Amino acid sequence: MPATRLDSIDRLILSELQGDGRMTNVELSRRVGISAPPCLRRVRHLEETGLIQGYHADVNARELGFEVQVFAMVGLNSQAEADLASFEAKAREWPLVRECHMLNGEIDFILKCIAPDLSTFQSFLTEELTSAPNVASVKTSLVIRCAKDEPSVPFDVFEERATAE
Repeated sequence: MPATRLDSIDRLILSELQGDGRMTNVELSRRVGISAPPCLRRVRHLEETGLIQGYHADVNARELGFEVQVFAMVGLNSQAEADLASFEAKAREWPLVRECHMLNGEIDFILKCIAPDLSTFQSFLTEELTSAPNVASVKTSLVIRCAKDEPSVPFDVFEERATAE
């Protein structure tokens, strides 16, 4: 259950902005079926409440020379909250780490890393990640290809669930 109740127009605004965050407010208001001033007020409210956290360009990492993508599964020696927070802070400092998620299960964290080449990633792995405090183990998997990369939220699920009820 979402912490914030959204009406169908708010969900449509979010869905449209996920698809194209650069569209004008006039175009957005046309797509969601309301006039521009209330549309802008709704967008500002969604930003202020943190439901819209920012606007980003979707860049092609490979075309920019980042040929290597790796998932690193990290196990820690200690799972005390201070040690978990310390590892998270360290992961935020590493430029090659693009995502860091704490998991439940055999591994404590999974890191999504990108690098221009394998030797750059290997240097990061041996000089920084495996030597970081509290790191007990690191297992890596090199990405061969990506079948789907969709960072947006699937608003269609709400619509499918509503029609099924």
